[in-house]
Amino acid sequence: MVFYTLLKAGVIIKIPELVIYYSIVNIVLFLLMLIDKIKAKKKSRRIAEKTLLLWGVIGGAIGGLLGSKIFHHKTQKRYFALIFTISIIAHIILLIYIFYF
Repeated sequence: MVFYTLLKAGVIIKIPELVIYYSIVNIVLFLLMLIDKIKAKKKSRRIAEKTLLLWGVIGGAIGGLLGSKIFHHKTQKRYFALIFTISIIAHIILLIYIFYF
């Protein structure tokens, strides 16, 4: 059975679509962190920090935090962990609001 929720804007979102969306953006950011780490080691052109942060803000923060820990990338830049953590909390609050209010 597929569950639906109705947003105030009148858009119907299926829960599986949200799972697919969050899975994709988290995998993308995880891979971007890996690619940027490889580029850093090769001293070649890097992925812009704002690109990595944007992917985190739109829902890929868990992938960003995992990529940071696993690849030991951007660990010196505390604002990455801070922004990713705030983004996770904001998305949890948003999802609770969408589904329960």
